[in-house]
This record gives sequence, structure tokens and C-alpha cells, in this order.
Amino acid sequence: MMQPKNLLIVRTDRIGDVILSLPVARIVKKYFPQCKVTFLLKEYTNCLALQNPYIDQVIVLKEKNGKILFKENIKEILKYKFDSSIIVYPTFITALIIFFSNIKSRIGTGYRWYSFLFNKKVYEHRKFAEKHELEFNISMLKVFGINEEVNQENIEFNLAPTVESKNSIEKFFAEENISVEKPIVIIHPGSGGSAVDWPIDNFQKLVKLISSQTDLTIIITGNSNEISICKQLEVTSEIKNFSGKFSLSELIALIDKCDIFISNSTGPLHIAAALGKYVIGFYPKITSCLPQRWGPYTKRKFIFTPQINCSNCTKKQCKELDCMSSIKPEEVFNQLKKAYQLILNNGEIDV
Repeated sequence: MMQPKNLLIVRTDRIGDVILSLPVARIVKKYFPQCKVTFLLKEYTNCLALQNPYIDQVIVLKEKNGKILFKENIKEILKYKFDSSIIVYPTFITALIIFFSNIKSRIGTGYRWYSFLFNKKVYEHRKFAEKHELEFNISMLKVFGINEEVNQENIEFNLAPTVESKNSIEKFFAEENISVEKPIVIIHPGSGGSAVDWPIDNFQKLVKLISSQTDLTIIITGNSNEISICKQLEVTSEIKNFSGKFSLSELIALIDKCDIFISNSTGPLHIAAALGKYVIGFYPKITSCLPQRWGPYTKRKFIFTPQINCSNCTKKQCKELDCMSSIKPEEVFNQLKKAYQLILNNGEIDV
């Protein structure tokens, strides 16, 4: 059985995908304490791994104008003399880069047309959502003889904000006169378009319920492309809309300050779950988007899916039937109140 000494983990996709790969580092170190673990990430996600005590190094994928630089990445990776690499998220270009980077053990899926570039293949179809993405990621370690049983109670993400971002958010809170003595709920209505979203009108109704019936401080977040939809949630002057204001590193620190996080299926939802927050998420019934595969990996969650009967759901069908509208704001608010009471009582939750 292989024993990695210098391992490269390739995860060059999005925020949530990276979060759900972070536990791999700790598990590798558990079985091979002397193994050096490096992550290859895109520039905008590299901050997710920088505070992780089990990740020795982060290499940023070299890109120009959104295009991966083939020769430059090979040249960079060759410097480190990796003996093993797990291509958790394979694309042809990243698989080819790893192939030409003189890495002896190249671990990847056996189901892609370019799988011949991997010499250690994992035969698991992820598209049927038979288990969670995080569990798929960890099962790739079986090539090293690692058969770790993980669940939502024993998993560790080791995600933490940087000192700089914590200081930045604390300064921002002081300037905005936001008290951490009151529970904080963050509502993040946008998404990267990977699933079908809960309608903004429903988010708006939920914000009105929270504002009128609880003492929660309401913060709205979103990236610079989501400012317009976030503005629609400013239903009272008390709402704090911080869309477009923070870097990803600062967003981690901001989420670390909150108690409840509400969003569609999107990366920041996984950040909140990894930080141990109560999370509320909205998921369509599309197989590739199901919460069974892409839900937040935590016990502190309330997940909502459409309440209509449909089969063989697709994005097109979901949008045409307006499935996500069947998730009622009142039902979401009732679950939020449960989390709110648990926070006030310092309670735990099993859902």
C-alpha cells in the first residue's frame, strides 16, 4: 500500500468544493503524520486553507484572464517534487498538468475520458448523489489504505479567519455600531448559479418576519454582482446591507461573528457550517444539486426542498414549475425560531 510523504491535493473549483475537501488534510496526517500536505487552489479560494494546521502549504493555480497557464503550472509544481497527488476535482487541463509534473502516484476518477492520465483510479460515480461530496472526497484516500468513517458529528474542517480579517471586521462592527451581545443572522440571497435559488420575494418576506418578530441583528451579504438583489432586502432602516464590501477572507471573519446563516446552495453556506453556525439552506430536487450530496455537513442545519411532487427534476423543469416558491417563508421562520431559542439557551440541536 502506498505511503505518501509529499502529497498534493488538487481542488481548483469553487468555495464550497474546497471547504468540503479540507477535512482530507487532517485525516491524511492522522495516518501519516510525517506526510507534507499541499493544496493546489485558485487564487480566490486560497484563504480557505491558509489557517488550517494540517495543510503545510498552499500553491495558487497560475491563470491569466481566466485561462490556466499550462507550462507555468507544470514548472511551479515540479519544484516541490511531490510523490503523490489526489485530483479531487479533475478537468482535462489539471489532469494533464499533474501528468507532466513528474508525480509518481496520480489519483483520480476512473470515469473520465482522460482517466488514463491517472495511474491510481477511484471508481465512484458522484453524479447519482449516493453519498455526500465530502464523503466522496475522503473515500479517495482508500488508495493509501485509509478507511476513515466520518459523520456530521466527528468531522473537522479546521477553518478559521485570519488575524487581519478578524481585526478588520471588529473595526467595521465598531464603526457600524453593531453589538455582538445580540444574536446575529446573516442572509445571503445570491448564489453562483450552481443550483436553482429561492425567490428573492420569499427572502424579502422572511426578512420582514425576522425584523418584526425577533431581536436578531440582520446582516445581508453578497458579492459585488449581487448588490442589486441584496438591496431589495433592506425592508427597514435597521437592516445592515454589506453586499460587495468584503473580500472572501473578511467574509469568513464576518460569518464567524454570526449565529445563524441563511442562503441558497452556495459556498458561504459551507463556510458557516464549517465554523459551527446554525445554517438554513434552500435546495432544489435536481439530482446533481441534492442536499444529500451538497448540503452543509453539520448537525446544526435546517434544509428546505420544494414541497411539490415531481420526478426526474432538471433546472429547466424546476424553473418552469417555480418549484422553489413552494418553500414558504413562514415555515422557514418557524425553524429559525427554533435555532434562535437554542442560541439563547446555549443549547445543542439534532436535526
